Amino acid sequence: MDELDELKQAFFEEAEEQLSDLEAQLAALAESPADAASLNGAFRSVHSIKGGATLVGFARIADFAHAVESLLHRMRSQQLAVDTAVVALLLGSRDLLHDLVRAASTGADLADGAEAIFVRQIDSYAGRPILSQNPAPSPQRLVRLQLMPAADYLARGGDPRRLFAELRRHGALSVVVDTSALPPLEALDPGAMHLRWTMALETAATVAQLRDVFAAQARADEYEIVDCGSPAAAAPDSSIAVSSADVQVSAAVVDPDAAEPPPAKGDKDMSAVSPSERDTAAIAVEDAIAPIVSSIRVDLDRMDKLVNLVGELVISQAMLAEQLHALPTGQFPQLARGIEELSRHARDLQEGVMAMRAQPVQSLFSRVPRLLRELSQHTGKRLQLVSSGEDTEIDKTVIEHLHDPITHMIRNAVDHGIELPEARVTRGKPPVGTIRLVARQAGGRIIIEIADDGRGIDRDRLRARAVEAGLIAQDRQMSEEETDNLIFLPGLSTAAAVSSISGRGVGMDIVRRNIQRLGGRVMIRSTPGQGAAFYMSLPLTLAVLDGMVIRVGGETYIVPLANVVESLRPLAKDVHTLVGGGDVLSVRGEYVPLAHIGGMFGVSGAVRDPTDGLVMLVETDDGGRIGLVVDEIVGQQQVVIKSLETNYRAISGVAGATILGNGRVALIVDVSGLRARMGGQAYAPMAEAGARAQREQR
Repeated sequence: MDELDELKQAFFEEAEEQLSDLEAQLAALAESPADAASLNGAFRSVHSIKGGATLVGFARIADFAHAVESLLHRMRSQQLAVDTAVVALLLGSRDLLHDLVRAASTGADLADGAEAIFVRQIDSYAGRPILSQNPAPSPQRLVRLQLMPAADYLARGGDPRRLFAELRRHGALSVVVDTSALPPLEALDPGAMHLRWTMALETAATVAQLRDVFAAQARADEYEIVDCGSPAAAAPDSSIAVSSADVQVSAAVVDPDAAEPPPAKGDKDMSAVSPSERDTAAIAVEDAIAPIVSSIRVDLDRMDKLVNLVGELVISQAMLAEQLHALPTGQFPQLARGIEELSRHARDLQEGVMAMRAQPVQSLFSRVPRLLRELSQHTGKRLQLVSSGEDTEIDKTVIEHLHDPITHMIRNAVDHGIELPEARVTRGKPPVGTIRLVARQAGGRIIIEIADDGRGIDRDRLRARAVEAGLIAQDRQMSEEETDNLIFLPGLSTAAAVSSISGRGVGMDIVRRNIQRLGGRVMIRSTPGQGAAFYMSLPLTLAVLDGMVIRVGGETYIVPLANVVESLRPLAKDVHTLVGGGDVLSVRGEYVPLAHIGGMFGVSGAVRDPTDGLVMLVETDDGGRIGLVVDEIVGQQQVVIKSLETNYRAISGVAGATILGNGRVALIVDVSGLRARMGGQAYAPMAEAGARAQREQR
């Protein structure tokens, strides 16, 4: 990959971040039109995209970003009111910028002139007198400009020709080149910059606007802008006047390209501002667009390789520890201390790498307000968002796969759950429906909750549709939870008609499959007439976890330590068998269903009677508990997660596999998956089981 390709890749990565930030800023602006911070943030994002596109030669992106930037500038300078229409235009422009960046990164074709409609709409705002009934025309002034780039200017991606093209958008430009610093030909470094330029610009643009142009191409110490007042007053000053001969020569030398972008209309209709206001605006813009950089950008592939290396290091450390245990106790104390120290360093390294991969879910949540506004306009329903836990962090790989599932579930919640305002008032609810979006950490997993206060799941209708589609038998007996889970069957929908929002029965099926691929699961809780809640449970990381090593028969399993509550050796009087099959254990007045891992996975030689082995109490994602019947608890160990689905196939109740210190493969138990695999037994009413147990004791 050459230097230009590296610059382009860096631009694509930064542009994605800036576009995400731009959407969040515009969403905030839609809620609070007077929020200057959001407006300034949106301007910075667009300005950064324009500067980056200019740097790597994506003229189409830079030109459109310039048009959007001009509109934002009019809003910042209070020449244009912030209203619903202009924010909608900016949101549409943001989407087109995203398409332009994506097309440039993938090499896909994007129709020529796709941005023309947006540019026309933007231009329509340029001459609209929003804040003044009789705006005075902006006076033309003569501005003296100097570009004095350092020797590494070209290496940093600087391009004087692009700068001149941008300046010509603001008025008539004359350019004189200074070649006095050029060294002799034999000493000339073709990669170094030795030229200087002096320019005269007749323009109505403000100094702040011109600083914006230069800031994308040069450092603050490499240019100078002097406002000389009206052209007539400045003409006698020989230091500013530029001869036509000089202009012709300089144009031939430094700007041979004949084709130039047309001047942007939005930049030529600026209201006059005082010099002090211009200076203040210029300083504010310069401070805003030149933040101190305290981070570096790392390619995700490199990070993945580092994560894999850390995983291999953990495995190697476990193998060394295993070999140490086989040696006589106390014979090699220095070796034991060294391996213990290696283990500590490996853990610290693993935690550091995982922290670098972790990102807050705010990037996901920030897209939801706009989605709700669009759904509100489409359905006529009034909606509000209540969110929390935006700072909860999760692995970047997981975040990248969550956008579509969250979008699907929110669209379904609005279309199927939230009622129209009139219907809500009739049912004693507020006219505005609420979508609740919550993220929280539970042990080694993250739970994302998407809930609504709508009508809830109509179980009778859902079951009828499933029977009608031939997905279940007419006489099948199902619990409420099993009925709710019918919503995930492919081809099943309760929508009365197919719409652009839902109704084809493919969305929720895709949601479950995508979540399962990440080692997660989706659960539903619904109360008719009050609403429904969907819970996505996902691993915080896809790489390493702390686990409890257990033995069942001749097999070894890993139980995630975050799920373990306690372990105990049960007494016979506390174990009770249910009528329909299965056992429960009485633990301090609570009846917990028991999962016999040996029986569920067909392990020969496993303990069958819980009193002959151990019961490990574990907590599921929704806060419930089950007891795992095991032969022995071997110890605690940090393990590297290997995908079982990728290397073999998905198995219910198994989250993945790992390589132990002795070289053997051990399966990682999926606690909530085991509970689901137990079926109705795990969800049997514990009160009924407790009552039956008490009768047996009497």
